Amino acid sequence: MNDPAAPLHPADRHTTALPIRDHGRLKAALAQSELAPMLMVYVYFTGDEAFMARCAPFVSSIFDPQKQAPEDLVQELRERLFALLTQEPPPHDTPPSAELFHKMLSTAVAEPVGEEFIAMLQEQMGFNPPELRSERPQRVAPEEDFTVLVIGAGLTGLLAAVKLREAGYNFTVIEKNPEIGGTWWENTYPGCAVDTPSHFYSYSFELNPDWSHYTPNGPEFQRYLLGVTEKYDLRPHIAFNTSVTECRFVESSGRWRVTVEDALGGRVIEANAVINAHGPLNRWKYPAIKGLEDFAGTVMHTAAWDHSVSLKGKRVALLGTGASGVQVGSAIAGEVSHLTVLQRSRHWLMPNYYIEVPEAVRWAQRHIPHYAEWLRFRAFWFAADGLFENIRIDPHWPHPERAISALNDGVREYCLQNYRAKLADRPDLLEKLLPDYPVFGKRIVMDINWLDTLCRDNVTLEIDGIDRVEANAIVLADGRRIEVDAIVCATGFDTANMVGTMEVIGRDGRNLRDEWQDDPRAYLGVAVPGYPNYFLTVGPNSAPNHAGGQNITSESQIHYILECLELLRHRGATALEPTVAACDLFNAEVNEALNGLIWLHPSAPQSYYKNARGRNVMSCPYRLVDYWWMTRAPKAEDFEFSGATSSSDERPVAMKSAT
Repeated sequence: MNDPAAPLHPADRHTTALPIRDHGRLKAALAQSELAPMLMVYVYFTGDEAFMARCAPFVSSIFDPQKQAPEDLVQELRERLFALLTQEPPPHDTPPSAELFHKMLSTAVAEPVGEEFIAMLQEQMGFNPPELRSERPQRVAPEEDFTVLVIGAGLTGLLAAVKLREAGYNFTVIEKNPEIGGTWWENTYPGCAVDTPSHFYSYSFELNPDWSHYTPNGPEFQRYLLGVTEKYDLRPHIAFNTSVTECRFVESSGRWRVTVEDALGGRVIEANAVINAHGPLNRWKYPAIKGLEDFAGTVMHTAAWDHSVSLKGKRVALLGTGASGVQVGSAIAGEVSHLTVLQRSRHWLMPNYYIEVPEAVRWAQRHIPHYAEWLRFRAFWFAADGLFENIRIDPHWPHPERAISALNDGVREYCLQNYRAKLADRPDLLEKLLPDYPVFGKRIVMDINWLDTLCRDNVTLEIDGIDRVEANAIVLADGRRIEVDAIVCATGFDTANMVGTMEVIGRDGRNLRDEWQDDPRAYLGVAVPGYPNYFLTVGPNSAPNHAGGQNITSESQIHYILECLELLRHRGATALEPTVAACDLFNAEVNEALNGLIWLHPSAPQSYYKNARGRNVMSCPYRLVDYWWMTRAPKAEDFEFSGATSSSDERPVAMKSAT
């Protein structure tokens, strides 16, 4: 087993050479593997649709009762696959036709998968080199003095670095922290975890077969990012302990003057383009509660955890029951003398389990060709676009008081079964916890141990609200006084402030903070009129809030940004920006699409997706696959170009696959 403290090195993971000669390990892996990925590997190599049809009735969605396949059929599959993987000469690794691949996708998840998914999944599952365009076998790299500045070295900033390096750009990454990772470096609170399945939440070109659990914890995902950083030799391009204070566009040169501060003071970096990848879950905030600053004990935010402080044996108040709250609460409940949970709003809890990946299954991903790819696909489907229909409002649904559609009602019942099972002896908790809005009305929370934690004798759930904080106590709205030694704030981030602490000054002195205020809007969530060559990631209305999938959104946006830079070179211009008309049209389409989704349903509560006026400024109203197609290439007619460059120094650079 790998050293859990060591970085994961993607380059050392894949050893899928055929034939497999370790017959004992192969048999053990097949004995513990799931039906669907085994079947897909077999059909991938053989094209045997008849056998796939025999097995298909026994493949299940994770949300349905699991079907039990006849043992003799499963054994036959194992024997067929064993013979295939050990035969000499080995079978040809020839991708199936698009038609067969489509049938395999639908069979693997026991429900129809649209044809529009094929191209995206061939890339996202790792079958095709990412972002390879058959009509453009070569990119055009810029002159040596064309520079790109990336803000942030988290999931998306590192991805930008990989792709810029691959395409031959001169670039620098500015990172305010002393290490890479962003969210996953900053959030180290007890129990910190990713709520997207491990085998889905990674780069498409760096699948990791060695996840220890089907849902990764924060430190393990940080080690994954460290491994990617080392493999692609990104550190020489990163300026650590450095903050960006201002980005100012200079019209005379068509370049950005970026002011940064580090231990030596302030300095200015000039760049032709800026990619802002600092992320929305970066600017944490304490709640505005009267007297909090006068509390005599420890006050900690989950995003700024102080590991020198021990909570063992202390009376602790936990403010907030969102994703971070349920994780930290479950982790510390066993060591504190008493945990008082102060619930501000109710969240739907989706049953989840922190299950270890068997070593045999890890071995299968390392050694059985394409097993990891099919495991990734099932994780994607049941945690991302396969859930999209659950947020679409059915205007003819007869029970709007509890759900927005029959599918949404089914997920509600799936969640309720978990509540009823775990809280059978605690009707008081059930009454306090059940939301009065449909599932997915705000961010859903994964229940690994949370309901069990709330049933502990040393845990109390309060829902009456806080009036004030005193030196050693929290006073509730009903006047009750709860003495505590420490307060843990799981109270989220300032997501509506997408500019952060920077000043972004565009053409004619335009100030992005002033223009956006509490209502940010952009074109595709990536670019803004009046701010040439300034690109956003996870910008307005581009977050995949229908489910998991930030990794795919990040890849889509970075791909699109590089396509924009290439278009800039082809046009011989120095800068491009979306037109006002294109930006307005995109936002009008977003608003129309949002109207049919759950977040704007009358019963949907206020959440961090929305600004103070109730407009959803975060959520992308499209499926990941739709957004993927939107970002394949920029529409030149949607952009204005300025300046001119000589094309004499442009040089073709062969596209290099990240694999």
